[in-house]
Amino acid sequence: MQDNDLKNQIENVLRTYPDNVFTVEKIADVLRSHGSAAFKLIVQELASLERDKVAVVTEDGKFQLNPDKQQLSGIFHANDKGFGFVAYDENAPDAYIAPDNTMNALNGDTVEMEIVRPAQPGSDRGPEGKVTKIAEHKYTRVVGPFEKTDDDKGYIGQLTLNDKKIAKYKFYINDVGLKPTPGEVITAQITEYPSTKHPDYMVGIADEVIGSVDDPGIDILQIVYAHDIPAEFPEDVIQAADAIPDHVTEAEKIGREDITDQDLVTIDGESSKDLDDAVTAWKLPNGNYHLGVHIADVSHYVQPGSAIDKEAFRRGTSVYLTDRVIPMLPRRLSNGICSLNEGELRLCMSCEMEIDPSGNIIKHRIHPSLMRSTARMTYTAVNNILESHDQKTMDRYDKLVPMFETMGELHKILYKHRKARGAIDFDDNEAEIIVDDKGHPIDIKLRVRGTAERMIESFMLAANETVAKHYYEKHVPFIYRVHETPDADRIRTFFETLTAFGINVKGDPEHVTPKTLQNVLKKVAGKPEEMMVSVMLLRSLKQARYADQSLGHFGLAAPFYTHFTSPIRRYPDTMVHRLIHYYQDNGINDETKKRYANVLDEIATTTSQYERRAVDAERDTDSMKKAEYMNDHIGEEFDGVVSSVMKFGLFIELPNTVEGLVHISRMNDDYYQYVEQFMALVGRNTRRTYKMGQAIRVKVVNVDVKQSAVDFDIVDPEKTPQSNMLPKRTYHNNNYHGNNERHGNSNNNSRSNHANNNRGRNNNHGNNGHRNHNKH
Repeated sequence: MQDNDLKNQIENVLRTYPDNVFTVEKIADVLRSHGSAAFKLIVQELASLERDKVAVVTEDGKFQLNPDKQQLSGIFHANDKGFGFVAYDENAPDAYIAPDNTMNALNGDTVEMEIVRPAQPGSDRGPEGKVTKIAEHKYTRVVGPFEKTDDDKGYIGQLTLNDKKIAKYKFYINDVGLKPTPGEVITAQITEYPSTKHPDYMVGIADEVIGSVDDPGIDILQIVYAHDIPAEFPEDVIQAADAIPDHVTEAEKIGREDITDQDLVTIDGESSKDLDDAVTAWKLPNGNYHLGVHIADVSHYVQPGSAIDKEAFRRGTSVYLTDRVIPMLPRRLSNGICSLNEGELRLCMSCEMEIDPSGNIIKHRIHPSLMRSTARMTYTAVNNILESHDQKTMDRYDKLVPMFETMGELHKILYKHRKARGAIDFDDNEAEIIVDDKGHPIDIKLRVRGTAERMIESFMLAANETVAKHYYEKHVPFIYRVHETPDADRIRTFFETLTAFGINVKGDPEHVTPKTLQNVLKKVAGKPEEMMVSVMLLRSLKQARYADQSLGHFGLAAPFYTHFTSPIRRYPDTMVHRLIHYYQDNGINDETKKRYANVLDEIATTTSQYERRAVDAERDTDSMKKAEYMNDHIGEEFDGVVSSVMKFGLFIELPNTVEGLVHISRMNDDYYQYVEQFMALVGRNTRRTYKMGQAIRVKVVNVDVKQSAVDFDIVDPEKTPQSNMLPKRTYHNNNYHGNNERHGNSNNNSRSNHANNNRGRNNNHGNNGHRNHNKH
């Protein structure tokens, strides 16, 4: 054992248990390193750690981590007022960082810090820390329009930062790189970050012109570049895609089961062009159902290590941004040979299941096959058949109508089966932003999830679970989609909040089950507090992610789950198909298990990160376009609902899903106090009370499109319900207007924090269909 290794191991023990004291014998036990020689080495390394002031010796001769040297690592969250917080532990409150202790870290930077003031026992506030090192900058490149001003400090000009998290900084362009023209939108590499010398600006090198400020769609393109999403395919990838035949060859048919005699249909939205799943169903003589889920065999065309494969991995997922799609694969593949277009012979990977009348999958087969889509169906057409029984549509697809009716029956069975085991169904509203030919939003419509959408969801879930269970039971390296059990502390806080609202919950936070949480949602369904409870629950859950271990999917109450059904738009699905092929072609043994054993963890971790990247870009685009739409409606009044209550004001959601802020500084009819127990703002004198889920009428008073910010005023505040939530004695002070700087009250920062808090609405679980990117 090398001394440095031993020293690091001992230090890790001390840091893992910073409040514990250790004898030499105890450290030896933890390290499982015994004997007189090992004991002597441990003593030497402890002495070295003491000299380095990493460890201290207690009065009774034991060792402990130096409280002044508790270096911790985490993500820095900046506030516009100069201070920030570091999220360093999933279960602990964030550490507050005073303005003088931030080292000018930017929002999102990975930092190291030491604790300068521990958290007080019993307090919900975290400790106070000091940033000691910026380990990794989140921002290495920025994007924005270039301009020349009278305040360029000797540089050739400035890039305007629209990213609200860093928009307070100026960004100067030096003369090393490109020499852009004012009005051009450019990208720039950061060469100088904020520092003690210049805390309010950065410097960089212009490296690419991506367009002009007047170009249609340049606003979305800036978001794409800001999130480092690859926007164009390299030439070698295009050439490789062009070299792939646009039809199935005779050689490719070998070794595949021919299912071209089956009635297989794709069911998608009207505008979809990358059709990667087809389904069929029929009733079996024994009373069971046959369900066939047939997925485009993308992995056949995307070979390991090829240029196309490397680029697909670099992208991780297709990204859907209002009026465009940035595909994971070149369109020759995604819209061509990989798309299950009507009437065209295609290669696919099939998952065929036999399902009993209770929804149990009692038999299954997973195999490569050869198919031909009978019909390119839309959700609208299938809903016309199953819901409204539209005669014109039923006549058009008369040969397929009995199959659709069988599918409808099977969907109800599968849905009932999922609910019975405890699957949590979050039925969020989802908006479709309609834009004109210049990219300007002209309408926002709610996407309606009918029977067809839910039916396809049921079928895809069944296939994903079946594939995951099959390969888990084979004990082979595999990729899974996991959603872990939520932390007990978060669930305990959730339960306590529900109790404060008079909602009784039975369940143990230490051993919470999906069924328990499903029952909570059922209890408040249709009530004013439904939205509040749903949002709080989402915030309590963990984010779904990819992993090389089967950890189950809590939200779906599924012990086994993967992503098998969307390989055109998700790299993990393509990888799942590749693994299926590999094990079927080479068998399962000790040698074949080694092939992918050491690479799947990195693939899972990286694609999870790229999924977050895509979701963030989609959210930013939607927020910007919603703000742009509302900019045309300044002065107009709308009915809405209080979606969140903060110390600094109210977030209001309109029926079209647009969300805006009523800042507490605009609530001038009273002094409002935040009552944390009920998550409400209550007027000191009038007792007017605002809480989540409450109906409210607002007027649009201001819109900042660049910052995606919408500001509302409350119409007729005198109509607001009253309550007795305030304590009997209240004091008139600045905190009534949320002016506690520890929590921050700047508009931009408040909105940013709110967006982060509500990420669960898109990321944590979400149950709105397999096509809605990665919501499962």
